[in-house]
This record gives sequence, structure tokens and C-alpha cells, in this order.
Amino acid sequence: MVRSPGVWMHAPVLKGTTGMYAVIVAGGKQHRVRQGDMLRIEKVEGDVGASLSLDRVLMVAGEGETKVGCPVVEGARVEAEVVRQGRARKVLVFKKKRRKNYRRFYGHRQPFTQIRVTGIVVG
Repeated sequence: MVRSPGVWMHAPVLKGTTGMYAVIVAGGKQHRVRQGDMLRIEKVEGDVGASLSLDRVLMVAGEGETKVGCPVVEGARVEAEVVRQGRARKVLVFKKKRRKNYRRFYGHRQPFTQIRVTGIVVG
């Protein structure tokens, strides 16, 4: 299972898949994406419905040869559309030091951007 901010999702089945896919870096995390995938990444500025171009592509594979970048594939990019801007479920943080009357309790909601991959362009 793959851990996503606030939700558990089943990982995509990799055996026997066809079509082009890419490994991208967004928000310091690596994601394997295909055309039509919905993905939650760290917050990126943009209105709902706006197009987005992710140019930090580490690898492109699927149809024909596999291209691996060093560190990125030159001229490759992933086109996406912003579907939603939101905030993940609250993460509660509780700090305590025993016998010292020290207790701190606060929460944090991480903002995210949900995108739909519309295409993979190899230059």
C-alpha cells in the first residue's frame, strides 16, 4: 500500500501495464505517473482548471526505449491540470516531559494540490 497525505491507497499494478509512464519529482517526493492519473503533490500555485508543466522528469519509459536522466531527462516534461487545492487531515502533535509540568498540544494541516496528468512529452 502507498501512503498518501491523509489517505491509504492501493499501489497501481505494475506487471503487464502498457503505455508510457514517467517518474517525476514534485515537492521533494518522487511519483510514478501515467496519462490520466490523479495525484496529490505538495502545494503549487495555480487556480483550479489551470494547466501545469512539471519538468523535473527522472525517467520516461513504456513505449520503445527507456530514457533515464542524469539527473533529469533533457526536454521531457509532464503536462497536468489542477483539479483541486486543499488541505490534508489534521495531524495532532503532543509534546510532554514527564514530571516537569510541560505539555504542548497543537495541530497542523498540510496544503496540497491535486492534479490530473494530461500528457507526457519527451523532447
